[in-house]
Amino acid sequence: MKLSIVIPVYNVEGTLDRCVESVLHQGIDDFEVILVDDGSRDKSAAICDEWQAKDAHIRVVHQQNGGLSAARNTGISKATGELITFVDSDDYLK
Repeated sequence: MKLSIVIPVYNVEGTLDRCVESVLHQGIDDFEVILVDDGSRDKSAAICDEWQAKDAHIRVVHQQNGGLSAARNTGISKATGELITFVDSDDYLK
């Protein structure tokens, strides 16, 4: 069963790598990570693109800033998994 992990991204260049790395190291086989860049003004958008180029599990959506709920809703609309979960871009998973 495929899991879609939606990560809204807004001006989190300092924590984004740690967040994405922690998600990728969870030992899940069938998953996708959807990074929704919500109009970041720092280097977050470029970091998202770098992750997409490095890992086939990651897809990036860029949009104008609409806030957290709008970014999550975009992620839901792009998800292809049977299950969807959210991770905040300034958090990480053990």
